[in-house]
Amino acid sequence: MRKVALAPALTLSVLAILGCGSHARRPLHITSQIVPPGSSSTPRLRGHAGVRGYHVPPLLDPHNVYAADRRGELSPTVRRFAHLVYVPNSVSNTVDEIDPRTFAVVRRFPVGAVPQHVVPSYDLRTLWVTNDIGNSLTPINPRTGAPGPPVPVDDPYNMYFSPDGRFALVMAEQRRRIDFRDAHTMRLRHSLPVPECPGVNHADFTADGRYMLASCEFGARMIVVDVPKRRLVGTLQLPVGASPQDVKLAPDGRFFYVADLTYGGLWKFDAATFRRLRFIRTGAGAHGLYPDRSATHLYVSNRSAGTISVLSFKTGRVAATWTIPGGSPDMGGVSASGRVLWLSGRYDAAVYAIDTRTGKPMHRIPVGYGPHGLCVYPQPGRYSLGHTGVFR
Repeated sequence: MRKVALAPALTLSVLAILGCGSHARRPLHITSQIVPPGSSSTPRLRGHAGVRGYHVPPLLDPHNVYAADRRGELSPTVRRFAHLVYVPNSVSNTVDEIDPRTFAVVRRFPVGAVPQHVVPSYDLRTLWVTNDIGNSLTPINPRTGAPGPPVPVDDPYNMYFSPDGRFALVMAEQRRRIDFRDAHTMRLRHSLPVPECPGVNHADFTADGRYMLASCEFGARMIVVDVPKRRLVGTLQLPVGASPQDVKLAPDGRFFYVADLTYGGLWKFDAATFRRLRFIRTGAGAHGLYPDRSATHLYVSNRSAGTISVLSFKTGRVAATWTIPGGSPDMGGVSASGRVLWLSGRYDAAVYAIDTRTGKPMHRIPVGYGPHGLCVYPQPGRYSLGHTGVFR
C-alpha cells in the first residue's frame, strides 16, 4: 500500500534526532592521529588474534577477507531461509518485509520505538531489530520471516558481534558505551565506557579480528577497541566537523574505508597502524559502504547527493557514479546473486533496488517512514559480524 510521504521539513526534523544526522560543510583539514600502542607495521591476515582463549575462524583466503561472501555461496545454515529484504522504519516503528522476486511488501509488523537496523546474528540463525529508543531487540526467525517477543536491551542503536562469536557488541550511542552481551541470551557481560566518542555507532574489524575501528559520528573522531581485552586502545582525530559513518575493511585487510557524511567521501586508514592516509571524494552525504560479490568494488551510498559511487579497491578511485533521481540512498546490502543493490531511501519512505550491472534503478518500493538499516537476507558468508550484514 502506498503511503503519503512526510513533508520534507517534518521528515528532516524527526530524523535529525535518530542518529546518522547531517552537518554543515567545513573546510578540509588533515590533522594528526593518536596511534594505539603496540601497533604492527604490517597487516594481520592470519585469521586469528594471537590472544589466549580468543579464537577467530581462519580466513578462507589470506588475501581476501570476503572470500566466503562470493556470489551464491550460501552457508548450509541459511539455504532454506526465506529470501526477503527487511526494512526497519525508524519513524513508523515498524518493519516491512519485501519479496525480492516480486518487489512487493509481503509483511509489516510493529516493533519497539525507533528501530534502526536489522542485524544478522553471528550464527546466522536469527535477525535482530535494534529498537533504539524502545530499549529492546526484536528477534526475527529468518526461516519464516516471523517476529518473536522482544528482548530488553538498553539503547541498542546498532549491534556487532565479536569475531570469535562470544559477544554481541551493542553500540549504545546515547549512553556512549559499547556493551558486551552474550551473543545468544543478550545478557550483559561487560560495559566499555567511551565518553570521548559521542555517537558511537558503526564499525568493522581487522582481518585477524583483534581490533575494532568504530566511528564517533558527533565527535569527529574514530576509536580503536581491543576486542578480546575489551578495552579502548586508541583515538584517531578527524578534521573539524567531520561526521564518520559506516566502516569497511578492504579485501586484502590492509586498509579501512570510513564514510564521512559532512565531507562527502571516504577516509582511508592503514589497518595495521591506524594512520589516516588520504581522503577520497564520492558525493554529498556519504554514508553506507558495501563490497560487491567479487570483492573488487565498494558501493558508497551518498545520501544527500542521491547517488551511489562505485569505488575500485585496486585503484582507490571512483570508477562509476549511479544516480537515483530524487532519492536519499542510506543503508542496505547486496543480494546473494550480487545483481541487485538494495538501499533504504531515508527521507522518502521508499526502498530502492539497483541493478549492479547497469547502475540503473529497477524498482522503488513504498515502505514506512524513516527507513534505515535495511538487511538483505540470506547472504553468503560463514558467520556475521553484525550491522546490516558484515560477513566473513
